Amino acid sequence: MLVLLVVFSASIANNFYMNKPYLKKLGENIKKYRVKNGMTQDDLGVNGISRSMVSLVEIAKSDITVTKLKIIADNMGIKVKDLFDFED
Repeated sequence: MLVLLVVFSASIANNFYMNKPYLKKLGENIKKYRVKNGMTQDDLGVNGISRSMVSLVEIAKSDITVTKLKIIADNMGIKVKDLFDFED
């Protein structure tokens, strides 16, 4: 039970420090490329990425690691840097 509390607390702390406006722009960009490529969230939800993770990132409800961004970019056939090609 203690382990669950620690994980839950860490999750809340991580969400507290997220840069929501920046993550929103990233999520919008991921969605833009996904739609442009005619892909669904399920299409991106492979190789260790779940559809729900894609959804949460696209609506800026979750932060994401660089490793997972690499998988998403690879699934869409683009470079990771393309995901960050937006006005800050």
